[in-house]
Amino acid sequence: MGSNAHHDRSIAPSDIEALIELLLAGELGCAPHVVSRLAAELNADALTIREVAGRLTPAQRHGLRPLPNPLPLVPAIARAFHDLILPARDRDLLLALSVSLDDRLAPLLAFDGRSAVEIAAAPVGRHLVLRVGRARFIDPRLAIWLRARTATTVVGAVHDRLSTVCADHGDRVGADWHRARASFHGDPATAAELTRIARELSEAGHPDRALLLAREATKHAVGVDRDEAYLVAGASSVGAGFAVEAAAWLGRLFPHGTERFRLQGLAGLITARAHLHGTVPDVDPGSLRPRTDDPDDWYSWARAAALAAVLCAERDDRSGMRSWLEALREGSARVGAERSLRDPAVALAWLIAGERDREDVSGSGPLTGRMLRGLRAALDGDVDRGLRLLGTANDAMEAEVDPLVAGFEYSPVVRAYRAVVEALLLSWRGDIGVARDRLIRAALELPIAMPFAGLGVVLARRLDLAVLGAVGPVSRALTAAFPPTVKIDQLLDRAIEAFLAGDFDDAATSVRLWLDLGAPQTTFSVPGLDEVALTWEADGADSGIVAPPEVFLGHELRIRIATMTDGRWRTEREEVHLVARTLRSPFARARVEAMLGIQCAIRDEHVVARRHLQSAQRLFELAGATAWARSIHHRLDRLDMLDRTGDVADPLEACRHAWSQLLTARELEAAMLAVGGAGNREIAAALNVSVRTVEVHLGRVFAKLDVRKRVELTALAHRTNQHL
Repeated sequence: MGSNAHHDRSIAPSDIEALIELLLAGELGCAPHVVSRLAAELNADALTIREVAGRLTPAQRHGLRPLPNPLPLVPAIARAFHDLILPARDRDLLLALSVSLDDRLAPLLAFDGRSAVEIAAAPVGRHLVLRVGRARFIDPRLAIWLRARTATTVVGAVHDRLSTVCADHGDRVGADWHRARASFHGDPATAAELTRIARELSEAGHPDRALLLAREATKHAVGVDRDEAYLVAGASSVGAGFAVEAAAWLGRLFPHGTERFRLQGLAGLITARAHLHGTVPDVDPGSLRPRTDDPDDWYSWARAAALAAVLCAERDDRSGMRSWLEALREGSARVGAERSLRDPAVALAWLIAGERDREDVSGSGPLTGRMLRGLRAALDGDVDRGLRLLGTANDAMEAEVDPLVAGFEYSPVVRAYRAVVEALLLSWRGDIGVARDRLIRAALELPIAMPFAGLGVVLARRLDLAVLGAVGPVSRALTAAFPPTVKIDQLLDRAIEAFLAGDFDDAATSVRLWLDLGAPQTTFSVPGLDEVALTWEADGADSGIVAPPEVFLGHELRIRIATMTDGRWRTEREEVHLVARTLRSPFARARVEAMLGIQCAIRDEHVVARRHLQSAQRLFELAGATAWARSIHHRLDRLDMLDRTGDVADPLEACRHAWSQLLTARELEAAMLAVGGAGNREIAAALNVSVRTVEVHLGRVFAKLDVRKRVELTALAHRTNQHL
């Protein structure tokens, strides 16, 4: 359908999530924002949506190409209107609405000749909602049925009549659009105007409609005008998140397209290919340098270099980032854009790469302005100020040019960047439930998988785990729709899910595998599981992780707790607790309180353990981390049960991982055999070492675990198992 007349219908997010679950179950996973669009186009009818999704290509389902226009006629739609008979006049009116660019009622009244009251009273009125000068279908599936059941010549005649109506009303855009659609041959006279309007629509934040016009322009334009139409179609596709579509249109400009359009499209092509392949294209920036002295061409090249450098930083490619930054410096110097373009782009790239002590500069607009300033404030320790600087979704619509993404300030992709950063900052502040709600709602509208090399997908999964204890349907759909060449680590997610469910062994196994694979993780810190393993070093400067000081402090405290011997425990526990009370994030403090409670329980300090665990539960509830709170509730129940029964479980598997953070591999094997009752000679035979070596190993084990003899080692193992 050409219009957006039916898109004002409100569909509850819970209904969209149910549709996402249905499609995932049928192995037809769609990006969440695509499901929202299908629900709007198909009256939220589950059977119709499933049938239509089955007709889409993977790229269309994953939001990498636009949906076909019109959507395919499927059996569910055919059955819904199989007995509908329309008089020719009513059919033409409905067809006119289905192919119009917008939902204005006045052109439709001029087209039909009846008043709104007469139309509402006629049989056709039961298919329409006419309100406040607007018109829409009651069931938008009727538009699909009409387009499929009407001869091409009839549709062409309707377009021709609408072209005349639009011209009479001074609507040049509509007149050119319908004239082009009515023509069965190329009409170069309409192409330039369609391209111009498409560019304006794209820059105003309406890339879907812009792409519709630009694609039509490509069918009619010739020569240089065609290259410009390719550019606008590609740029509109980038703004909407249609990476495959963007790469296809912009790729037509390389290597022989018109120079100025090729250079204007370079940034978009790099963005699309980086998302699809997981890396910024490995090309020499100099090979793409302008061949002329035209300042506009040099600025386009510099802007492409700036964006490529930021994309490299997002993917932890410092070598590529430096190469593109050199090109940015060269291009900016040629056109005098050092302060407006170079400086904020360099600052943003290095901040994303983890260098926060660079010059305190920023640009303007949503990315190099509000986002850069908001991230910098949060990383300096003031997350509240960071959120204020980031602004609200409405603030992001203020007219302010961003030199890095000029022309895309209002696009879905740039809005997705803002949404991901907002959720990230909220998670850093400890508002886990709020962060998840905001990100889920954004995912139902925007392509949140594109920013920061998929950070939004990872963050959505981790927030689901913290709240639900499992990865929810929206996050699973985001994962399924992510380009197959780009991998999203799921081992640590599995570890978190197992840990929160009380399956410590499965959590430990998943973490070990994750560590063996190099511990892949996002540069920006998202909730992990250092309760089970040292997931990154406490010194943020060396870890490569980008996070506020409080995130590093919380991590450092948890590591101190996990690695304390009994001797250190007696002298340092209260100090750690006092420092933990300075944490402003309820989520970060709750995790420290939980670990203090577990360690107290291991040491049979049950009264203190219960106090810490109860504090952790309340703080997790305050943070909206429901799954973590539920996990602590189960630990408290288990502690109560142990107080009543004194039951002791098999210690070996739980202790093996818990002690692996303190002992070498050989020391760990000797300790576990000793806990199992083996004597020194038996241990020596099992490890194929001398008895003296076993004595040395056990001596070190006793020292590290702060025990004096085997019976104390065995008791510690039993206590550790009970509370992990």
